[in-house]
Amino acid sequence: MTQAKEGITIEQRLDELVNQAHSACGENGMMSGECATAWDAVEEVQAEIAHRRSDVKSTLNVYCDENPDAAECRIYDV
Repeated sequence: MTQAKEGITIEQRLDELVNQAHSACGENGMMSGECATAWDAVEEVQAEIAHRRSDVKSTLNVYCDENPDAAECRIYDV
C-alpha cells in the first residue's frame, strides 16, 4: 500500500487516490496499466478501512466482555 501522508486521515487518502485514479484513466484510457494500477491502490485502501472497522468492538461487545453474566450477553444454543 502507498505510504500515507502525514496529518491526513485514511478516508482523505482514499479520496485522493480515487481522484488520482480518475485522472490516470482519463489521461491513459480505461484499459491502460496506469488506470488499473491506480484503482488497485484504491482497493487496497478500501480493504484497510474495512479491516479497521471490523476490528472495532461494539459497545455491547465491550459491555459483555466486562459483564459476561448479564442477561443481554447470554448466548443460547438452538
